[in-house]
Amino acid sequence: MSKLRRNDTISFVMIYNDIKNFNQQFEYEPKIENKAALKKGIKKFIVAGMGGSHLAADIIQCWKPECDLVIWSNYGLPALEPKEFKQRLIIASSYSGNTEETIDALKAAHNKKYPVAIIASAGKLIEIGRKQKIPCVALPHRDIHQPRMALGWSMKAILALMNKSAELREVSLLSKQLKPSHYEEPGKKLARKLKNSVPIIYASSRNSAIAKIWKIKLNETGKIPAFYNVLPELNHNEMTGFDVKKATRGLSKNFHFVFIEDSDDNPRIKKRMDVLGSLYKKNGLKVEKIQIKGNSRLRKIFSSLILADWVSYYTAKLYNVEPEKVPMVEEFKKLIEK
Repeated sequence: MSKLRRNDTISFVMIYNDIKNFNQQFEYEPKIENKAALKKGIKKFIVAGMGGSHLAADIIQCWKPECDLVIWSNYGLPALEPKEFKQRLIIASSYSGNTEETIDALKAAHNKKYPVAIIASAGKLIEIGRKQKIPCVALPHRDIHQPRMALGWSMKAILALMNKSAELREVSLLSKQLKPSHYEEPGKKLARKLKNSVPIIYASSRNSAIAKIWKIKLNETGKIPAFYNVLPELNHNEMTGFDVKKATRGLSKNFHFVFIEDSDDNPRIKKRMDVLGSLYKKNGLKVEKIQIKGNSRLRKIFSSLILADWVSYYTAKLYNVEPEKVPMVEEFKKLIEK
């Protein structure tokens, strides 16, 4: 067995264990360093992060849409008035601690003396936090190296900095409630159905974060193209691109649509999904329907995301691609540094 092959085998074992043991992340109790510097009474937040490092914030927004939370994935800061920034805690989140856009956002906020905090496992952000006495949470850095696989830790760290004690208690219950192994076989079966197709994930707008994370997992772990969109908006534009005609059939034949259905969605959205699925099938398109299940909003979200992990893992196995690392991202970073 070649060195590359051995490394690939190790990667599959790592990702498999990350998924199988994911619920254990909710046992984590975040510790806030420099907590005395954390401004009290703040009810509004900005999470500045890229890629997997902002996904926990997306989940919080999906779970608690009433939370005043802005997610910022860029250099600098969003276009808000200075007085608005002073009322918000700006949380710089980077699992590696070295993401340049996030470091830039932190420096922009800190230079303006806006309330700031840091979440990272290591790297420059932790160094800055400790040197500048900025409140920070140092995430565990055991065998997990990719932020998309550390959503439990990241979510609890964000909630701790937000001082959301009730939400933290509810999230902690997932360590016992979630059983990742229950979703392995359904994930394997769906991966087989999706093989040789480009998945497009559809969900209601209230579940847009779920659809987006499904897409990201398929991109990063499965190493395949995947896309997502939400209803009802896509009923006014995207679906017309799949009104298949003889001349366009070759463009559409490789797509496979995954509808994420939620019993708590607006009945009109459910009807739209049913009608759209029927239209797509009539046009010869491939459609799968996934019903997200759980006795709470939080369990529904994470049960669906664990299923996405298994689908992505078995997608990587079917194509025999390395599931853990993201070499194109690393190559891109090196190229832009030249």
